[in-house]
This record gives sequence, structure tokens and C-alpha cells, in this order.
Amino acid sequence: MNTIGYFEIQSSDPGRDTRFYETIFGWKFIRQAQMPLEYYRIETGSIAGGLLRRPAKRPPPESGTNAFVCSVQVESYDRTSEQILQHGGQIALPKFAVPGRCWQGYFTDPDNNTFGIFEVDERA
Repeated sequence: MNTIGYFEIQSSDPGRDTRFYETIFGWKFIRQAQMPLEYYRIETGSIAGGLLRRPAKRPPPESGTNAFVCSVQVESYDRTSEQILQHGGQIALPKFAVPGRCWQGYFTDPDNNTFGIFEVDERA
């Protein structure tokens, strides 16, 4: 528990970028129609991942790191969320269900880095 269990790639052009990762790494992308945005589950053969249509403007090249977002699997989403907020973190995207898989949400740390947490729950 409390290990990185999921990563996400934001994409301005999901068709282009899924082809890129399929070609380079052999990853398989499965469209998740039940999600409220364009989202693909990634099967890598090891760590699980996802690719989503970028929800905001792409940062310009000079803005520093534009990287994958990792999510940490936690025992209790609600308890971990409380701890994050008590220690200077902020909610970036509130808790939501990934149907049949987990409860997911995103936060920023005190230096404004984005990360996610998720609690596995097949009833989500």
C-alpha cells in the first residue's frame, strides 16, 4: 500500500499519442466510454496507466517539466485526503468513481505539483 500504482498521460491529441506509445512500447489502449471525458486505459504489462484528453491548455515548452501524473494506491481515500489537506496540499480534482475499479482524486502538493490517490473499490 502507499506505492505508485497508476500513471496518467495527458494528451492534446489522443489518437496521435496512443499510436506513438503503441509503436514505441507496445502498450495497448482501451477506450473507457463510461468516463466523463475522453479516456483510455493503458495495459503495459506491468504498472497500470491511462491516457486522457488534456483538460487545459498545453504548457509552453519553456515552462519546465510537463510530465506524467502518478497516483498512489491508498488504504482509505478519505483519511488520506484529510491528511493531504491538513499538511498544505490542495484539491485539484475532487474524488470521483472510476466505475467498477476505484475512487480517484487529484491534489497539488505545497509546491503545486499534481499527484493522484486512489482506493480500490469494485463497487465504485
